[in-house]
Amino acid sequence: MGLSQVELSASLDELAGRDPVLAAIIADIGYPPARTRPRGYETLLRTIVGQQVSVAAAASMWLRLEQLIGADAAPEALLGYDDEQLRACGLSRQKIGYARSLAGLVAGGELDLHALPDDDEAAIARLVQIRGIGRWSAEIYLLFAEGRRDIWPAGDLAVQVQVGRWANMAERPGEAAVRAMADAWRPHRGAVAILAWHHYNSVVI
Repeated sequence: MGLSQVELSASLDELAGRDPVLAAIIADIGYPPARTRPRGYETLLRTIVGQQVSVAAAASMWLRLEQLIGADAAPEALLGYDDEQLRACGLSRQKIGYARSLAGLVAGGELDLHALPDDDEAAIARLVQIRGIGRWSAEIYLLFAEGRRDIWPAGDLAVQVQVGRWANMAERPGEAAVRAMADAWRPHRGAVAILAWHHYNSVVI
């Protein structure tokens, strides 16, 4: 599971003690709610199913998958169905390929989602072996499902926008700049990312 509310708040309290900008933000909008997901195959499969579709569409596809395959859409079971059956659940040809990549790696024992490397970069490298899982998806998984404290999704648009606002920048900073700007927040960059999303969604335009 991801960072608990207690862990998230404790990380932000520590950072607020040395960063007056973050302290002011927390005082203004409060602590963000914890974001947690279960560790393992189902969470990553749900990520694939939900890519580039609405929450409602993703929920509908997932329901149909479970009705076809069974609870949790287990990898061995998923691999037993042909593309037409999976397409009838609403999955595109691309998503079917991604789902089969994940299921095959897990079922074949090549990917153990309960024993990823302790090093964050090594864990990201392992996850991006799955077709359809890029760096951003891997980082989100490690932050929300494993609660890794120092994950920093510098390529996330909302994080870039919000960090730029905090720094009073006229234009949104790019990934490299946002990654460099976050060095001062180690080893609690994951908590800052969650705060950035919370603040981004709180801003009234």
